[in-house]
Amino acid sequence: MFLNRRTPELPTPEQALRGRPVPEFTVPSRHTVLGNPLVGPYPEGLEVADFALGCFWGAERKFWQTEGVWTTLVGYQGGYTENPTYEEACSGMTGHTEAVRVVFDPAVVSYEELLKLFWESHNPTQGFRQGNDVGTQYRSAIYTHSPAQAAAADASREAYQKVLTASGHREITTEILPAEGRPFWPAEAYHQQYLDKNPGGYCGIGGTGVSCPIGVAPAGG
Repeated sequence: MFLNRRTPELPTPEQALRGRPVPEFTVPSRHTVLGNPLVGPYPEGLEVADFALGCFWGAERKFWQTEGVWTTLVGYQGGYTENPTYEEACSGMTGHTEAVRVVFDPAVVSYEELLKLFWESHNPTQGFRQGNDVGTQYRSAIYTHSPAQAAAADASREAYQKVLTASGHREITTEILPAEGRPFWPAEAYHQQYLDKNPGGYCGIGGTGVSCPIGVAPAGG
């Protein structure tokens, strides 16, 4: 991606770019690695999770390499602009994150295991940046699809904060919000499975080196 040198600041809904009622591009039909459709409806029994952890190229690869993940796609989420383009998201005027949608089989991989991968694959204490990637689109976020996901995400953040603090790290800045009302807008075709198409391509994803405990969701969550 690229380094944005101005101080990042989220736009208000009134300041955000207006977007468009239909996308300017189409999304490929199938995942280049997993072979499954990128967009729903998905087979019965699968669940959806949405994460933002910096540059979505490397973030997506982390998840598609995980057993039990049925498909992944990258896009823009958490902001205000309808059907944004990459250039618009990078302008800082959409409010969106670079997000990864993960469709998974909970009989094979649990949501908590995906949360563990999320926390360990980036530094969630950096605010509007991830490493050298600076901008509101690089902020850390979890967009939940059920009360159970929300409970598990909150519990995992609390548990990970404890071990991060013990290791000398700062406060987690990750936003945990319902996916409802925060549409996931798929990104352009060339972004989908980018690091499969470009194995030597840029990947800005890197964790803190601190392990995240799992199995921390409240009973019944």
